[in-house]
Amino acid sequence: MGAFDFSGKTVLVTGGSTGIGNAGAQAFLAAGARVIVTGTRATAADYAGEDGSLEGLEYHRLDQGDREAVAAFDPGIAQLDALVIAGAKVAYRRAEFEIDTFADVLATNLTGPMQLATKFRPQLAAARGSIAFIGSVASFRGTIGQPAYSASKGGMLTLAKTLAQAFARDGIRVNLVAPGLVRSKMTAITWEDPERLAGTERLVPLGRIGEPEDIAGALLFLASPLASYITGTSLIIDGGLSA
Repeated sequence: MGAFDFSGKTVLVTGGSTGIGNAGAQAFLAAGARVIVTGTRATAADYAGEDGSLEGLEYHRLDQGDREAVAAFDPGIAQLDALVIAGAKVAYRRAEFEIDTFADVLATNLTGPMQLATKFRPQLAAARGSIAFIGSVASFRGTIGQPAYSASKGGMLTLAKTLAQAFARDGIRVNLVAPGLVRSKMTAITWEDPERLAGTERLVPLGRIGEPEDIAGALLFLASPLASYITGTSLIIDGGLSA
């Protein structure tokens, strides 16, 4: 990550307590940024023993699917150089076919990101900053057991394109990163099963599933001056599976 220097910059990563969000937060921190992260637990100490680390990060509790909580959320920043929206949820065993679960997943995965993007528009405009949505390969195709997750990630793709158009006048760039299967607690149902994992990895041209750190570099790039003319686009990071 040495090619990027975020010294003096402020970055907010929602869902930055574990997984892809945490890997991105740690990458920005290593590049010199002040990094604020959110999670759903009361304190950073409640994540002890989880994958990832909150050391050096400023932690705030936030359920991004709770509209009142997002409206009240105030990390005390006047300028924001990068907003990474990584918080998400998924429900298994066909639970997303139940309408209450469907609505709950969309609240976290789509409505919350929209509310966060618009809430921090003034601070992003002040810094001519950028937004990165963490989408999914499910942004581009259906997922038979997760209608809510797929719908939310598909909606996030067009939301990123729409906000890229709407926010460009403020100098704010908006893009989406679309990971394939990445090792995290959300995907443990796949990678903790050796047979299922092996079957998946046989399909990936690079021969393995992704690690959270595989996504972090793309987040730094999209927030950097090297990406100053990139907005409204998506970057698939899946080891070549969708090729």
